[in-house]
Amino acid sequence: MLTPKQHELLCFIHNSLEESGVSPSFEEMKDALGLKSKSGVHRLISALEERGFLRRLPNRARALEVTKLPEGGNLKPAKSNIVNIAPDPVSSAPMKEIPVAANDVIEIPLHGKIAAGVPIEALEGQSALSVPAALLGSGEHYALEVSGDSMIEAGILDGDYALIQRTETARNGEIVVALVHDEEATLKYLFKDNGQVRLDPANPAYEPQIFGAGEVRIQGKMAGLLRRYN
Repeated sequence: MLTPKQHELLCFIHNSLEESGVSPSFEEMKDALGLKSKSGVHRLISALEERGFLRRLPNRARALEVTKLPEGGNLKPAKSNIVNIAPDPVSSAPMKEIPVAANDVIEIPLHGKIAAGVPIEALEGQSALSVPAALLGSGEHYALEVSGDSMIEAGILDGDYALIQRTETARNGEIVVALVHDEEATLKYLFKDNGQVRLDPANPAYEPQIFGAGEVRIQGKMAGLLRRYN
């Protein structure tokens, strides 16, 4: 079952494709659905992708394929099912593996600072961070400002913005937001073994931290990174 907004967006994309052969832009989708920001459009597209109604095409930048309609029944693969979001208006000729600039920007919550050193509290704030949509995959995301230098060998520096996919599970070796004792959060490599959780830094100046499995909760995993140069 789709929510009314998911149904409305899928039909809007499909109808635009049938009429013009191209998908509406994020801004057009936002206006058509009466949403306040393009982040709502991104969440709806991610939900439709997870439910199998849309598919992102890995070999074409910012392209979607409509795989089925709300009434049910898979659509046959066809050129008309493949849509470019906000395509280049100068030329309609097929593109050959040339990346398209990701001009669509969405806003995700910015929840204060996260330690890349000694764990500190991850503050819940009301701020938002504008992020290119192409940096984010499916699912819900938020951002945290990095504080500390314990992940520098992973390319994560003090002052960077970590883009986090919200999840409660992660595999060994992934960089995660780990909440320790339900009080402090830190950004580290995750390793689980024999009922213990090890949080590894990416800086030889810091020691790994070892906890019992019940002492650590995963609040998300690293999906991307933003860095500002002043």
